[in-house]
Amino acid sequence: MFAHKHLLSIDDLSPEDIMTILKQARTFEEINERPIKKVPALRGKTVCNLFLEPSTRTRGSFELAEKRLSCDSLNAGGSTSSTVKGESLVDTVRTLDSMKVDMFIVRHKCAGAPYIVSQNTNAAVIDAGDGKHQHPTQALLDLYTIREHFGRIEGLRVGIVGDIGHSRVCGSLIPALKIMGAHVTVIAPPTLMPAAPEILGADEITSDLDAALPELDVVYMLRIQRERLEGAPYPSLREYNLLFGLTEEREKLMRPEAIVCHPGPVNRGVELDDYMCDHPQRSVILDQVYSGVLVRMAVLYLLLGGTDNGVDA
Repeated sequence: MFAHKHLLSIDDLSPEDIMTILKQARTFEEINERPIKKVPALRGKTVCNLFLEPSTRTRGSFELAEKRLSCDSLNAGGSTSSTVKGESLVDTVRTLDSMKVDMFIVRHKCAGAPYIVSQNTNAAVIDAGDGKHQHPTQALLDLYTIREHFGRIEGLRVGIVGDIGHSRVCGSLIPALKIMGAHVTVIAPPTLMPAAPEILGADEITSDLDAALPELDVVYMLRIQRERLEGAPYPSLREYNLLFGLTEEREKLMRPEAIVCHPGPVNRGVELDDYMCDHPQRSVILDQVYSGVLVRMAVLYLLLGGTDNGVDA
């Protein structure tokens, strides 16, 4: 049904794989509109949420996705795991694996941690964000949101704005958009670009947001990754907002049909002002959150070999 055991990198997926996930996610919309939002599609499967870095949206939507598909969930992470006592990641995984779990969902501050997990378990593994590397399900939910809004991804012009160099969202979103035929521009101050920005695979690289905005169908604003920054890559948050913030004044440069995305959490007044963050026509930020539940249901269902169509009770 789906020729993958793990979801560790968006680069492992073909256009057909991505469309399979997006179409499966669409079938789960009906479940999420029911009074009782639950089907037995993955009853008896056990999923371990191994979140060793803070998360609200990703962890919450994975847990909801598990519950709505009738999985049994085991939450092990942060201050509740033995890693705070000095236990290694490998030992933690092997301990949990011995309990016969079917899947690990891994969030970790170190790039490559989900791959290490996959080498020490027979269970399926999903990368839920690792360091500055990747965040595959975030990219998939972004594709889902964009496709639902425009009816397509191919041919759209997408600008990704902000802290490019420290963003794992970029690590997955740029290749995902390219796989699906979009044109990608990255926009940031040079100090927030990687040392060799061409490795990103974007079609265009610029530091001029005002020049780029009139060409974009999707304006994807990134959070400043303050927890990963070293030194002072910009003089102040106020100056950053003046040059790279999406504001009510800057909206005048946007295409009439252009939309605004953000992976959250939003630093209001930095990358987005309140007007743009809450814009009733342009902002699809809350749509992205909802898409996260649908897409994560789809990925769980496909990786764990769900039966029937996953919808019928």
